Amino acid sequence: MYTTILFDLDGTIVDTNELIISSFMHVLKDAPNSERYTKEFITKNMGLPLREQLEAYTESKDVDQYIKAYRQYNESNHEQLVKPFPFVKETLEKLQKSGIHLGVVTSKIKKTAVMGLTLTGLLPYMDILVTEDDVINGKPDPEPILRALKQLQVTPENTLMVGDSEYDILSAKGAGVACAAVAWSLKGEVFLKTFSPDFVIHDIRELENMVCRQS
Repeated sequence: MYTTILFDLDGTIVDTNELIISSFMHVLKDAPNSERYTKEFITKNMGLPLREQLEAYTESKDVDQYIKAYRQYNESNHEQLVKPFPFVKETLEKLQKSGIHLGVVTSKIKKTAVMGLTLTGLLPYMDILVTEDDVINGKPDPEPILRALKQLQVTPENTLMVGDSEYDILSAKGAGVACAAVAWSLKGEVFLKTFSPDFVIHDIRELENMVCRQS
């Protein structure tokens, strides 16, 4: 029985896709080889911590100026471009009332993670929030999920991780928890299936039935 459900944030329960892509395109517009920074190119590494994404995109370790510019642009445009995915709030409310522990495990820093959860009204449903600020090794390392399990005092076998990227799946496997990939991921259902998630869901409301089946 799943008594705990952990969620990735961006692209999973909060639709920040437009904000993230436009933030990267804004800060990389004057970078070398800027013509290659298309939506498809940027989507490839979405899900990693910001520094790792920028290092991968620019093929350089000197990304501090890009990080600063990204965060300024991202925070300035956050309220206009961020929204929840359909039926997320209703589903979290039902899961919470059923006694399920809920949490977020994200590669974002705490400041912007809280901004997104607050704007979409999802913060009150979360028992725990693990961010980039809380760990040494981010996803795909299992450390963020293991930290959440330890703080919640729950077991891996009773936990489900829900995410939109291969990094969520790999982190879940490393932590020994089940993983549900979301089909609304920009990376696509076919791509995510190559990492063998335990489940693929096409509607967040499917989680309600999954919990009931496990009960």
